[in-house]
Amino acid sequence: MSGIPALALPVDQAAADDRREKLAALYDAHEHRLYRLARRLAATADDADDLVQETFLRAAKSLSSVPAGPTKEEAWLVRVLVNIRRDEWRRSSVRKRSLAILDPGEIADDSNLESALHARRAVWTALDRLHPRRRAIVVMAELEGMSPSAIAALLGVSPMTVRWHLSMGRRDLKRALAPLMGGTT
Repeated sequence: MSGIPALALPVDQAAADDRREKLAALYDAHEHRLYRLARRLAATADDADDLVQETFLRAAKSLSSVPAGPTKEEAWLVRVLVNIRRDEWRRSSVRKRSLAILDPGEIADDSNLESALHARRAVWTALDRLHPRRRAIVVMAELEGMSPSAIAALLGVSPMTVRWHLSMGRRDLKRALAPLMGGTT
């Protein structure tokens, strides 16, 4: 006889069956409502299907987190679906901003695109060399367009401190990028 207790396999199987039944019940009870919501949030029916599928995948991964009761279950699933869609919008927004940095109007051919990508990589490499606070201030001011007072309020420092870090960050970036621009420091 092996060292495995005789009841171990049936208990594990029963638990797996219970999980499958609970997930199936969730799906049967809420799929239609979630799809209608997803269809309003997504551009296409396929995107809506993907959104609902991802919602139920997340539910399957954390089935114990789903609260009991039809109303609470639905609220939890709706929150998950909306959060997934919000994350997709955020990713899409980042992609659009990244493409805007590489203004397609200025990039006429592959060699210009390659040059733009190298320049962008050089800038990000230079930014990575800055102290984290200074890097954050430079990014917020130069890439996000935030004012020094807004950055100061966000970071809990004075506007003068922000302006100092911004000045030093620009100087450090100029030094780091000078060899690429054919200049000296």
